[in-house]
Amino acid sequence: MQLLTASLAQFLQLYMILIFVRILLSWFQTVDWVNQVASFLSPITDPYLNIFRSFIPPLGGLDLSPILAIMVLQLVARLFASLTYTPGF
Repeated sequence: MQLLTASLAQFLQLYMILIFVRILLSWFQTVDWVNQVASFLSPITDPYLNIFRSFIPPLGGLDLSPILAIMVLQLVARLFASLTYTPGF
């Protein structure tokens, strides 16, 4: 059970990094190689981000939904990480 929760916590941390990279790449759309990396990351990250985009509209052209998406991922990852810690063992 601990292996499963630790693996899920690590997966969520990796997924959070992918989302963060995707967000950073959206700022540099004029660089040629960015489109290749973003086209790889979009199908992976956009389904999760679209959940938050559906109820948080962009404010003045600024999409704030990834902030909430990352916060939720951090919360869930910490929950799984805390489940793996067993004091006294």
